[in-house]
Amino acid sequence: MATLTSVLTGAVAMAFLVVALFFLRFWVRTRDAFFALFAAAFAIYGLSQFALGWARTSEFEPLFYVPRLLTFVLIIVAVAIKNRASRRPRT
Repeated sequence: MATLTSVLTGAVAMAFLVVALFFLRFWVRTRDAFFALFAAAFAIYGLSQFALGWARTSEFEPLFYVPRLLTFVLIIVAVAIKNRASRRPRT
């Protein structure tokens, strides 16, 4: 029997995966690394949420912080790459 917590965790995981598909669609259209990195970050975070719901353990376990750290690093790298590209003079 599913508890409310596991159902909500699954819904959050699904939402993150839908957002990943949204960014993936824009990456296919533009081939911009910004969208690819955001899609990867949200996919990793969604899979992490799914694993958290499946494991039925506390979200404060150190193992669940590694995917979160990876997603935030990917987002920071994506923003840094995008800002660096916008500063480059156009020829």
